[in-house]
Amino acid sequence: MSTVALNKAEPVAGTVPGAGRGPSRPRRIALVPTLTLLLGALYCLLPVAWVVVASTKSGNELFSTFTFWPGTGLSENLADLNAYRDGVYWKWMGNSALYAGLGALLSTCVSAVSGYALAVYRFRGRETLFNVLLAGVLMPPVILAVPQYLLLAQADLTDSYLSVLLPQILSPYGVYLARIYAAASVPSDVVEAGRMDGAGEWRIFTRVALPMMLPGLVTVFLFQFVAIWNNFLLPYIMLSDDEKFPITLGLHTLLEQGANTPALYTLVITGAFLAVFPLVALFLVIQRFWSLDLLSGAVKS
Repeated sequence: MSTVALNKAEPVAGTVPGAGRGPSRPRRIALVPTLTLLLGALYCLLPVAWVVVASTKSGNELFSTFTFWPGTGLSENLADLNAYRDGVYWKWMGNSALYAGLGALLSTCVSAVSGYALAVYRFRGRETLFNVLLAGVLMPPVILAVPQYLLLAQADLTDSYLSVLLPQILSPYGVYLARIYAAASVPSDVVEAGRMDGAGEWRIFTRVALPMMLPGLVTVFLFQFVAIWNNFLLPYIMLSDDEKFPITLGLHTLLEQGANTPALYTLVITGAFLAVFPLVALFLVIQRFWSLDLLSGAVKS
């Protein structure tokens, strides 16, 4: 009887023990999120593909050829866009770079100081202040645009570069991210050690805490840059001089004129195509810096 039991327990030659016993259902279920992600990527990339293809078409080809069939008018569209009103498109592009670059940098600095203070210091009303900031995260920008216009109108700052820059400096979402990252990356023991060594609070923040917070602050900068670059409502309310328009508002004016001049549609599409390149380049550069910074931080720790 024991010999028979041992023979039943031995695996058959050429097979792996336990093979074929487990269900294959988890492997099949794993295909569902993959297909969902692929469909989501297709949904997001399809408009981008249309813009890329449409920017290569001339005015006649835009409405007469297949949607995703490339055209032959890319060089002509670029030349017309460059010549339109003596290159006002590049003026709009420079304005967007100014608003987004300087605004994101100032917003990141304010978020870093505010987030660090909320994470490290203990003071009365800290949680109440943080909850107010969270309420600001949930507040739609449409609600704040008109009060901001009225405040800046009282200060006689409307239709100026400052009217677009100043409201963008304080980002509740940026402060929230900076506080969460500071609380996770800056140990209280390190701050106390700096104080015991005689370092001031500002020196501890700039020399000790800021390098630890840098990967999170890069993320804050990226989010704020993209938000300001794509912002349309605030410049639309604040500005009337088209020489100060960002790229979003400038392309909108071209689109409105396209109702009477259909040839401008190709300029709008080509301009939208070119406006994507700064965001893609910034994301690639910051992503590389972000990955290297996280890796170096992990090695140092």
